[in-house]
Amino acid sequence: MATRHDTAAPPAEGGAAPGRPSADPVSLEKERRRRDRLSRRWQRDIRWSPYAFVSPFFLLFVAFGLFPLIYTGWASLHQVELTAPTDMNWVGLRNYTRIFDDDFFWNAAKNTLTIGIISTVPQLLMAMGMAHILNYKLRASTFFRVAMLAPYATSIAAASLVFVLLFGRDYGMINWALDTVGINPVDWQNDKWPSQIAVSTIIIWRWTGYNTLIYLAAMQAIPQDLYESAALDGANRWQQFIHVTLPALRPTILFTVVVSTIGASQVFGEPLLFDANKGTSGGAEHQFQTLGLYLYEQGWVAQHLGRASAIAWTMFLILIVIGIVNYVISRRLRASS
Repeated sequence: MATRHDTAAPPAEGGAAPGRPSADPVSLEKERRRRDRLSRRWQRDIRWSPYAFVSPFFLLFVAFGLFPLIYTGWASLHQVELTAPTDMNWVGLRNYTRIFDDDFFWNAAKNTLTIGIISTVPQLLMAMGMAHILNYKLRASTFFRVAMLAPYATSIAAASLVFVLLFGRDYGMINWALDTVGINPVDWQNDKWPSQIAVSTIIIWRWTGYNTLIYLAAMQAIPQDLYESAALDGANRWQQFIHVTLPALRPTILFTVVVSTIGASQVFGEPLLFDANKGTSGGAEHQFQTLGLYLYEQGWVAQHLGRASAIAWTMFLILIVIGIVNYVISRRLRASS
């Protein structure tokens, strides 16, 4: 019987499978060029994309921040009225000399200073105390922290309306409470110091919670090891607050002081809405007229845009001085620590 013998195919030369056909040199050159283009595009993307992402902010800043600032500085050197904003007459520094010789400007500056002190000092002290309380474990602590922002989120108009009713001379709740303890009613809107205290109360109510959360965030960043070491050394909570919390909060305290000072120098809505006549004079005798109200009165009531621009630049220079003082104090604090 015949036997079938299957034979295998002869192995390829070199003992390996047949190789792929060599690529066309032209195709290889095209592929290399394509990869070079993609590499350059990727490098450009890595280099310029961050600038493209932040460019909307700078475009808005130039349009609504830098340009108005430069234009206001230019207008402050001219005599220009609101009725004809394109008609400018060069007067140099006369607008600045006129406002510095104006008693109403210095009255507004003094009122801004006193309202700033009356509102800032109690506000930051209360914020520090409430932040220290919230830093400990409390029931419904999240609710209290959210509630701290409620005054800040409230409209200035709504808050001022409520406080006008509270500080009413004849039917206000504040005078009713004073009458129950034998104190005569106070004319909160027409007397100088009571009106400034009332305006400062609105500012304190609106901004205390905001500063409280800033202090609370800074307190929670303090290492707990410091408190544990202080407790082992026999320090009570008050001593821990004085010797651990306050030194660690010095940069934050400086920040809130500077921000509150800048905000106090720009107070506008509260005194405007607290005025019984709803005018820009800050009371019948300008007793609580701030620099913001004085600027608005000169620019949009008296229609002297050049003089209002000079007031705006004067306030801007004051803020620059505050920033320089902040920088010097910050450097000294860092050097001392």
